[in-house]
Amino acid sequence: MKILVYGSGVIGSYLAHVLCTAGNDVTMLARGRWKEKLEEQGLNIRHHLQHKTTLDHPRVIGDINEDDTYDAVFAVMPYHRINAILEPLARVRSPLVILVGNNMSPAAMQDSILEKSVCDKQVLFGFQATAGKRDHDKGMLICERAGAGAMDIGGLHSLPEKEVRDKLTGLFARTGYKLRWQPDMESYLICHLAAILPIGFLAYACQGDLTASTGKQRKFMRMASREAYAMLKAQGIPILPENDDRYYEPGVRGSLMQFLYFIMAKNKTIGDLVACEHCRNACEEMEMLNTAFEKIISRSPDFPMPNWRRLKGLMPDWETVRRQYADKVH
Repeated sequence: MKILVYGSGVIGSYLAHVLCTAGNDVTMLARGRWKEKLEEQGLNIRHHLQHKTTLDHPRVIGDINEDDTYDAVFAVMPYHRINAILEPLARVRSPLVILVGNNMSPAAMQDSILEKSVCDKQVLFGFQATAGKRDHDKGMLICERAGAGAMDIGGLHSLPEKEVRDKLTGLFARTGYKLRWQPDMESYLICHLAAILPIGFLAYACQGDLTASTGKQRKFMRMASREAYAMLKAQGIPILPENDDRYYEPGVRGSLMQFLYFIMAKNKTIGDLVACEHCRNACEEMEMLNTAFEKIISRSPDFPMPNWRRLKGLMPDWETVRRQYADKVH
């Protein structure tokens, strides 16, 4: 199958690697210095937990060629940059466009793509739990992931037809990579912020280094997420993935989440790859996601969220965060 991966960060690059491994004809869209590295050296990924390095050679382009056709397009861009590629995605000739990543405007983005599309398209949304960073000097990506990887994927408020699900599942055949079909990706993406924003608050409070966090602060982090999930449920927003909120409640799952926080804090490499590197390099995205989530919170002004407010109060204001990390963005 002929696939375009629009975006060459950690998530897009790992996705391209898996699609290459499955035997697809993969094209990556990249720009600038990283495009040159990909053309010169190929897609070089160091898989941190797996202790291995892989090298793939997808085709690399810098812009959309409107004569090219693809069986599917995966657009992997930070939330604060994705609006800039909606028009190119509308121009690309493919029946499937999957927007991968944090997104608090999925309905508007879907409408924008479909309104200007040059062909019949279906827009889906996905989230891949992959983290890491670029090593520009070595021309290598360092990737942090669990197992072979997975993507939660679905339509705005529905599952795709079986034919579409089978087609996309086939793209990852024999790789171990899983597609987890979700019935309401708009709700999924909202729920995801209940989990990740408290991590960002604490990372910024600790000057981008979770090893400086205390056990008490990490407990605030889990309790803040618990409050956020409860607030969403009170508003009638489905919790997706189903029962994900139980990882923030008392019990075995809650203890597991607290232990994962402990690992992130005690192992600087893991903490950086999983959370802090993204917070340092995508503070604009984190601020936009926070602003969007605060609008949801404002619909329940009397809902008690003391741990959320306490944790967020530990970090600097967003203007200070932007100044602090402006020179680190690459």
